[in-house]
Amino acid sequence: QVQLVESGGGLVQSGDSLRLSCVASGRTFRDYAMGWFRQPPGKEREFVAAIRQRGGGTYYVEPVQGRFIIFRDNTKATVYLQMNSLKPEDTAVYYCAAGAHTSRIAPQYHYWGQGTQVTVSS
Repeated sequence: QVQLVESGGGLVQSGDSLRLSCVASGRTFRDYAMGWFRQPPGKEREFVAAIRQRGGGTYYVEPVQGRFIIFRDNTKATVYLQMNSLKPEDTAVYYCAAGAHTSRIAPQYHYWGQGTQVTVSS
């Protein structure tokens, strides 16, 4: 089992930055690829970014490419999502997830956090 706890969400204005953190406990963090997903109000959960176990490969959904950065610190069992130039359409509950491989498909991740709310006002 892996337990994931996200933090860092909040209410910000358009153009601001936020850094989300996701701390893992349980099994060895470095064995897992990590992903960030989000669920906007009234919409389905969608892929945001993912990173390989050793951090060598990162993947992003097009709307956040160039604005968001996913990175991890395996010594702290933590994955981060640095979000810059935030837009109102980034408003969502953000979830981190752990899985065997990086994927854009939510069911391929085995473990999920409880989510953290990000609200961007215009």
